[in-house]
Amino acid sequence: MTKHDCLARIAVVLSRPRHPGNIGAAARAMRAMGLDDLRLVAPRHFPDPQATALATGAVDVLERARVTDRLEDAIGDSVLAVGLSARVRDLSHAPRALREAAPQIIEAAAHGPVALVFGNETFGLTNEELGRCRMLVTIPTDPAHASLNLAAAVQVACYELANAAHAFAPRLPSSPPPATAEDAEALYVHWEAAMVASGYLDPARPGRLMERLRRLIARAGLERSEAKLLRGMLAAFEERMRR
Repeated sequence: MTKHDCLARIAVVLSRPRHPGNIGAAARAMRAMGLDDLRLVAPRHFPDPQATALATGAVDVLERARVTDRLEDAIGDSVLAVGLSARVRDLSHAPRALREAAPQIIEAAAHGPVALVFGNETFGLTNEELGRCRMLVTIPTDPAHASLNLAAAVQVACYELANAAHAFAPRLPSSPPPATAEDAEALYVHWEAAMVASGYLDPARPGRLMERLRRLIARAGLERSEAKLLRGMLAAFEERMRR
């Protein structure tokens, strides 16, 4: 199983969410990062038109969401339940930064379902709920404003996991072909001839000019199209001088 496939085994669990808009926005955040297993524990309002309105492009995630009354039912099949909290807790397991923990979470997903557990918008997860999680994770923020919006926290968590799984590397455009040694030499010879014809270079006393020009061309790392462009410019200058 690839790390990319592991994302399909990661469920986002929202415990006691109060605002349906956050449910919809969380679904949209999940879809953007390749996750689609949403589980809701005792939501105040669901289904709800506001959730649907904010789940742009991810309504199917809402339609498949599992709704339970108890957290233990939502995470019962998981090999690892990860509780996310912004508050410092006096618990047996110390909190870890999400980015640091992300590779271990992806690795666990290779062996079975993983649950990312988020508390409600007002109080977060209770100590009892965190006690049901085997790992406590935080998203580092400015200490002066430590609390993230629920949907924003889901977005950051899903992004960090997708990044750890190397799921969505940017597609870079193919590099244009570089100038060959033959292209570079032809440009060098052409440039020398143009400088002689213009009177800029005295072939009887060249000094180190041509040596420096050769170094300049080598250092430039030209593409083939760029070498042709420069030769086209030189040809135009030569034609103008002949006139």
